[in-house]
Amino acid sequence: MKSRTRAVVIGGGIAGCSTLYHLTREGWTDVVLVERNELTSGTTWHSAAQVTNFGMNQTMVGLKSHSIRLYKELADDPDYPINYHHADGGIRLANTEGQMQGYRHFASMARGMDVHFEVIDADECARRHPLISTDNLIGGLWDPLDGDIDPAQLCQALARRARKAGAEVYRNTPVTALTQHSDDTWTVHTEHGDIDCDVVVNACGYRVNEVGAMMGVHHPVSSMEHQYFLTEEIEAIRDAGHRMPLLRCPISDYYCRQEKNGLLLGFYEQGCKTWGMDGIDPNFVNALCPDDLDRVTDVLEGAFARMPALMEVGIHTVVNGPITYTIDGAPLVGPIPGKRNAFCIIGLRAGLGEGGGHGWLLAQQIVHGEACYDTWCLDPRRFAGHANVELTALKAIEDYQNEFRFHFPHEHRPAGRPAKTTPLTPVLASEGAEFTVVNGWERVDYIKPDPGFSPTLGFDFDETFDLVAAEVESIRTGVGLAEVNGFNRIEITGSDRHAFLDRLFCGLVSRRDGRVGLGYLLNDHGMIKAEATIANLPASDRGPARVWYGSAAASEFHDMDWLRQHLRSNEDVQLRSLTNDQTILVLAGPKSRSVLSACARGDWSADAFPWLSARECFVGIASATVMNLSFSGELAYEIHVPNASLYAAYLALREAGETHGLKLFGARAVESMRMEKSFLHWKADLITEFDPFETGLDRFVRLDKGAFVGRDALLKRKSEGPRRKLVPLRIESTLGPAHPGASLMQDDSVVGTVTSGEWGHRTEMNLAHAFVHPSLAEVGREMELDSCGKRIGATVINPSPYDPDFARMKA
Repeated sequence: MKSRTRAVVIGGGIAGCSTLYHLTREGWTDVVLVERNELTSGTTWHSAAQVTNFGMNQTMVGLKSHSIRLYKELADDPDYPINYHHADGGIRLANTEGQMQGYRHFASMARGMDVHFEVIDADECARRHPLISTDNLIGGLWDPLDGDIDPAQLCQALARRARKAGAEVYRNTPVTALTQHSDDTWTVHTEHGDIDCDVVVNACGYRVNEVGAMMGVHHPVSSMEHQYFLTEEIEAIRDAGHRMPLLRCPISDYYCRQEKNGLLLGFYEQGCKTWGMDGIDPNFVNALCPDDLDRVTDVLEGAFARMPALMEVGIHTVVNGPITYTIDGAPLVGPIPGKRNAFCIIGLRAGLGEGGGHGWLLAQQIVHGEACYDTWCLDPRRFAGHANVELTALKAIEDYQNEFRFHFPHEHRPAGRPAKTTPLTPVLASEGAEFTVVNGWERVDYIKPDPGFSPTLGFDFDETFDLVAAEVESIRTGVGLAEVNGFNRIEITGSDRHAFLDRLFCGLVSRRDGRVGLGYLLNDHGMIKAEATIANLPASDRGPARVWYGSAAASEFHDMDWLRQHLRSNEDVQLRSLTNDQTILVLAGPKSRSVLSACARGDWSADAFPWLSARECFVGIASATVMNLSFSGELAYEIHVPNASLYAAYLALREAGETHGLKLFGARAVESMRMEKSFLHWKADLITEFDPFETGLDRFVRLDKGAFVGRDALLKRKSEGPRRKLVPLRIESTLGPAHPGASLMQDDSVVGTVTSGEWGHRTEMNLAHAFVHPSLAEVGREMELDSCGKRIGATVINPSPYDPDFARMKA
């Protein structure tokens, strides 16, 4: 064995083999894979191995398209061909209009990645798959490139190509420990010796947390038992003259594909079962769980009804093996939170079909720091500390039970809730709050008119429309109060704190005490990495002179890792997370100053406390830090309060607001108002695929200020000109908003992609943000939105259609 290499990949399934191969493609050829047994001896060997193009967002579609191209190339390799049934086609069935509407949206979204799905009716489904009945069927989504592949051959082909490029593979080499050194390099200890390396990758399938424990981390991955069986030969398949398309059925929770002249039939039963919760037998290798067909009887009955031919054929083989799930069902591919030079590619419940693309994106991140797509939907840091074993298992069960049922907009499923709360959560619930979930936090979405209120899930505007309009109106004309919990807050102290931040932000960083600024951090490629507010707080009895770095709730682990990564050993800078210690109460509207003045001592006039000011004070008896900031476009105050005194601050504000008609509001009202101000959301409008000039943030960039992370790359990008431009749009529809990922069209060409959309209740406009071709970015340009299969007019408008001079928020 080598004693030194650049990267060690632990695990020899599809995840590890794909990562190893793609590292060599990105130029790292001095790399090693270690596997405790033989390649593909974990979940990979018993995979149903379906290869689809379908994904819930453009990143997932893109990585699956890469998998399909790669697998086709491998299959056509004359020196080492593999069995790949390419482009058999596949249908996702639907028996509700809501499902069909969702399929039309996904077809629109996929078109932007040059992937072409087809939405077909029930008769066409039956024509393309003659074994199915059209009873209780409306239609489906056709994926022309759907297929299946031989798992073992695929992994061996990837490993073979990696070896030819210089990589080495060590089988029957269990890892016994991992040691990280002071320079952030690693030693991988194995039964056959130690390997020193720069980077380590956890690709360990259902044994992910055995290796995670060696690093001192826990990954939110849980395993589920999953059963499928192979049938005897079916005459209709044998005589069809073509291969049957794949089938996925959310109606009866099963899938099937052709296997020789029979079918492989897999089940997602409601009475499902977790696996390995109390540890995994070290000898569980190339092994299966005991058959338990009684558990899938209900699913099987649905499959019989959809495919009557199944009732006439016997079962040849039963397979019951573990597959891995994460909290939200999507894989964890990227940097391990809190660790340096450590990555993972885990939780791949559909690993064979997607694994080529996952390894491709991970190798790019390891070698270049970022991938060609924004990978936040896969990022292991998208979950924070609440992601424990019990919560992961509950969400894994829920995802398993809903395998083929996509999430509708504003749908938050109940398993594992509430994970994170504040002292106000039950108080707000008693006042009629309906909650959304943000990084595990229960955050008010809107206020219900009655306890039984339940809006329709779908892609159109729903029954909350008028409720949100009323919340927005109360803020426009009076005053509203909202809790914004989970906001990421990092306290930065030390004499070098401003120099440190100046090196990270692409714009100027204010050093004035009592002042707040907004800025952007770039990655090494000059692309948007993070957005943050910086508040300078003077020394007081609450602490030394310090900076509060504030960013989106979801960025808790992401931003802390980025800041720590750029600390220099000779800098006097300390970082401390306050995210779970403090909560924001937002007071917004023209009467907000009067309410604040009634419960907090001091002069809160525009002269004494202007826009972008920060001040420590007391709200009632609660210590607080108040910032004059607005995400609504109205006069507003962020009131940051320690959780221990949050209820006291809330009561003081409610009492002070009583004479001013104070109303509660939630996240949907905020979304409506921020769209009217053209304010941007991190990981919706602000992504790593575009630079600040393409994103319309020119005013936040100072290329003449000196060195900062990403400056040289940004200079080069600026000289080359933009590839896309982010623009605000007016959508000519009152039926529903523009949904993220939807394509913008001119004739039959895709010219842009929506990043976010919502109705603006103050402007009475249906608004969206979208990245479009630069030639279409000027105000007045018209195009069409493919909104769930309907072509709707869309026009570029001036930014901030509500109060463009920002007079109201500065009042």
